[in-house]
Amino acid sequence: LAVSRLNPICESWTILEVEYLIVYYPFGHISPQTVHEREPLISPNPPSKPLNGGTSWNPGPGSSALSNEQALLSSILTKTAQNIIDVSAADAIMVEPHEYMDRARQYSAKLTVLSTSLPQNKALALPSLTSQPHQVLASDLVPYSDVQQVSKIAAYAYSAISQIKVDAKEDLVVQFAIP
Repeated sequence: LAVSRLNPICESWTILEVEYLIVYYPFGHISPQTVHEREPLISPNPPSKPLNGGTSWNPGPGSSALSNEQALLSSILTKTAQNIIDVSAADAIMVEPHEYMDRARQYSAKLTVLSTSLPQNKALALPSLTSQPHQVLASDLVPYSDVQQVSKIAAYAYSAISQIKVDAKEDLVVQFAIP
């Protein structure tokens, strides 16, 4: 859950705006027939529902703060709905073996087409010195100060890497109770 920012909308309420939300459903809650991978879980334009079965509420001229709060809440809900990753769909989508093989063939065909379009004459990053070994062996030695400096930097890097520790601050997976 990546927290984007906290938005205070009035004195007693604060909305936590999130960038991504991963939703876990209980096993058997959604059947494979009802899962559509690209279908949003919350419609982008939710219909306004009247409260308690009455007529819809129309704010008066003095309630601009309430309409601003509603607009802010709607925008946060819309942003959150667009960024939901529904992991329950991953288990429900099963690929048949023949479909898997067809996809593998298509991907390998695309790969061969794309790899032939790449330039084949790439310049080597380092020159090859094996064709002239006598020049390599006859060259001057690396100065001892350079060897010491490389050894010192390697020791610092090893020390820094050995001191890296991961402290778990909170759970990575959060279960949501679905009624």
